[in-house]
Amino acid sequence: MLESLVGFAALLALILLRVPIAFAMGLVGTVGFAYMVNWHAALAMIGTVTYETGLAYTLSVVPLFILMGNFVTRAGLSQELYDAANAFLGHRKGGLAMATVVACGGFSAVCGSSLATAATMARVSMPSMKRFGYSDSLAAGSVAAGGTLGILIPPSVILVLYGIMTEQNIGQLFMAGVLPGLLGILLYLGAVRATTWLNPKAGPPGDRMPWSERLRALRGVWGVIVLFLLVMGGIYGGIFTPTEAAGIGAGGAFLFTLARRKLTWASLSEILVQSVRTTAMIFSVLIGALMFSNFINIADLPTVLTNWVQSMDLSPLMVLMFVIAVYLVLGCILESLSMILLTVPVFYPMIAELVFPGVPPEMVLIWFGIVVVVVTEISLITPPVGLNVFVLRGVMPEVSTGTIFKGVTPFWIADIIRLGLLIAFPAFATLLPTLMG
Repeated sequence: MLESLVGFAALLALILLRVPIAFAMGLVGTVGFAYMVNWHAALAMIGTVTYETGLAYTLSVVPLFILMGNFVTRAGLSQELYDAANAFLGHRKGGLAMATVVACGGFSAVCGSSLATAATMARVSMPSMKRFGYSDSLAAGSVAAGGTLGILIPPSVILVLYGIMTEQNIGQLFMAGVLPGLLGILLYLGAVRATTWLNPKAGPPGDRMPWSERLRALRGVWGVIVLFLLVMGGIYGGIFTPTEAAGIGAGGAFLFTLARRKLTWASLSEILVQSVRTTAMIFSVLIGALMFSNFINIADLPTVLTNWVQSMDLSPLMVLMFVIAVYLVLGCILESLSMILLTVPVFYPMIAELVFPGVPPEMVLIWFGIVVVVVTEISLITPPVGLNVFVLRGVMPEVSTGTIFKGVTPFWIADIIRLGLLIAFPAFATLLPTLMG
């Protein structure tokens, strides 16, 4: 137990010294493992973890979904999604902000990255909102909050990695994220409505479009809707595995981009290089996290935590509140991927031993995964770090950080409401996985 605490302290110290998180976790994990066993075993662990992670068949889903997202982004889908959402919502108060949230949700369904969603949709939606006189806080807040949907609405790279680390069915995790993702969109729309009710000048209504233009706007997104339904429908119906679905999605996205005449040899090379870089970053963090996880496991921290919870006779809900509090604190210093890879191996054995009302035993870790991702979404837009906020700050240097944080306040309040509903009514996450083919 003491060794684990020293390891966590050393890891946080390295992170504060700005050592890359992948190297920090790998270094602490290796040294800790050597201390607990010996250096020969620790050096052998480095080779084994790196080799097995690089060759893991289940992890091939990660680069394929990243490639799918990059192809669809190159096809210009973000603009079409925004135009289609704006055609139906733009005439309402705060309609452009609502359209941004809906477009972010749609883009998340083929992207899987919060940061990419926020950065892409900022370039698409901010000029329109500025032109119609939207306040900087509402405009930036809707983009930052909408971007967080990228790690929940499937296909989500975060859910893939969670499923691999906890040995859960990735298809069930994807389906578990659908209803909470849709609930998030609805609550974000409510946050926009509340903002414009308190300050009507923050989001003035635009022009109402005739139905002919609305239907025309939908034509631009039919291809990606078909692609999403094919991938998720195939997983839900048990027709193919998530890895096969990722391959079909990447191939379909390639054809989608090719059909739009958006693909050249130069752009194809750029897409492939960008996908490789993103994949390499994720795998580096994952390998470091697995090394650190090996050290934590051999130090017996998960067992000690489980025994401590049982000895304290705490209710499962109190344990969950403690875990959520830890995630909210860590969200102040860590980004989402690192935080989940670092903490899940510690907490999931303890959660798996608990019985939660309304959650079937076989669905506890599926439900917990969605709870963790929703808490991570909150950390992406709350001070002092709020990674999505700083991504927007880089895209829009003319908007101050304080203004963006002010704008996201109604949205993280909406996220807290969603988290409460997800804990009170676990069926939001467990219903679709239970019905899967």
